[in-house]
Parts: sequence; structure tokens; C-alpha cells
Amino acid sequence: MNYRHAYHAGNFADCMKHALLVSLLGSYLHKPAPFIVLDTHAGTGRYDLEGTEAEKTGEWHSGIGRLAHEAPNSPLAPWLDLVRQAGGPRYYPGSPLLASLMLRPQDRLICCEKHPQDKRDLYRLFARTPNTTVHERDAYEALRALLPPKDIKRGLILMDPPFEEAGEFERLTQALQTIRTRFATAVVAIWYPIKHRTPVRAFQTAIADSGVRDVLTAELLMRPPHDPDQLNGSGLLVVRPPYGFAENATRLLDRLKTVLAAHDATVSTLVPE
Repeated sequence: MNYRHAYHAGNFADCMKHALLVSLLGSYLHKPAPFIVLDTHAGTGRYDLEGTEAEKTGEWHSGIGRLAHEAPNSPLAPWLDLVRQAGGPRYYPGSPLLASLMLRPQDRLICCEKHPQDKRDLYRLFARTPNTTVHERDAYEALRALLPPKDIKRGLILMDPPFEEAGEFERLTQALQTIRTRFATAVVAIWYPIKHRTPVRAFQTAIADSGVRDVLTAELLMRPPHDPDQLNGSGLLVVRPPYGFAENATRLLDRLKTVLAAHDATVSTLVPE
């Protein structure tokens, strides 16, 4: 496990993923019934953008660094308010901390992190948060072990693997089938990198052929995806998106495209209901 997200925290891909995540989580707050969030690749939960790792790459400067002065009426404001609440932009919140800040007492957050040191940091972050649990375990094994949740019928599963090992797209496709059989009512959000189009198209075709229904993709491209050695963009595949999410995702990505000077932003239906 060589990947450490601290080098990439706050970059354009994080901004895109986290703005969309906050939109997804916000849809659960309209009803009092409890919900669960399972973050399968949780990381440390918070990152110091003035730390050695973040400054070594400087990726955050062209991501969250460009968003500090967004207007209060910006579509990005709900997410940016949480970033500031967590100590940002210097201390940038990852997905588990953003989710934790949005939970009500009746809701639950389960974080899985395989890297031992990151898991210890994550455990310290949530040591006094009663409705959050932290596991040092493989993400794909966790789906079989932790689903379905007890006494909770609503949930969001976020899968954000590092894509440092071959076969990640195939494992994600299989994971969706596991979720489908064990927690069919869950919303599933899967982040994926866009370097060049061939592996992304193959992944999306596999999802479309798998029998999973009601799937959309949201993508932000910083440049045309021609160079397989560069992270040219990122996407979020969402299964069972909440009502109104597609429209809100379009507003969020359009704003990110403008502020981050991106090449393109799209929200598309991959599989209809």
C-alpha cells in the first residue's frame, strides 16, 4: 500500500468528488429516518495542505486554492462551508469528515481504511464521535462483512479506491453486484480517474451490461484525455441518484469548470431507471 492521499488532497479531483458528495448527503436530510454512510477507502479524514506531502506536489493550489473566495450564493457554498468548518482551506477535510459533519444523532458513519497509519489517524480523528466507527480492513471484504446494516434502510456507499493496482475497475464492477444483493436500496457513488478513455469506457460498458439500473456519471476534465500518464480528469458514477441530483451536479460541475479553468464538465445518464 504505497498510495498516500496526503500528496493529492484538495486537488481538482477532490473538489469535484467532495462537492458532489455533499449534494448526495444533503438529500438524506429531508427525512427524519436515519441513514448510514459507508466510506470504503476513507484515508485519514483531514489533511494539512501546508504539510510536507501536500506541498511536495502542490496540487491543491489549482484545486481548493482557487475556491477560497467563492460567493455565499455559489452552488459550491454548502461544501465550502463544511471545508471552513473543518479548519480549511489549510486543513482540508476528506470524505469521512465531511460526512461526519453532516450526520444527525440518529445517523451512522462507517469508515474503512487498509493503510495502518492512516487508520490510526482516522481513529484519533473520530475517537469522540459516538456514531462513527473505524475499521482497518479491505474495502471489498467490508461490503460482505458490514452489509446490510442493522435497523437502517437508507444509506450511501462511497467507493474511492487509489487505482494503484491493476484490475480496480473490474473489482468495482463486482462490488456493485455485492451491494445489489446485500443492500439494494443504497445509493452508491464510485469515484474513478480519467487518464484516457479506453479503460473508462470499458468500465461503463461493464456496468451497463451488469443489470444495474438508474446510473449516471458526472465528469470533470481538466484537459482532453489523451495522455495515459496524466490524471486528465475524474468522474463519479452514481447508482440510484436522489431526485434532483443530476440538475444540482450539473450546476456544481459548471461552476468548477469555470473557476478551475477546466476543459469540460458533463453529467450523463449511463443506464436509465
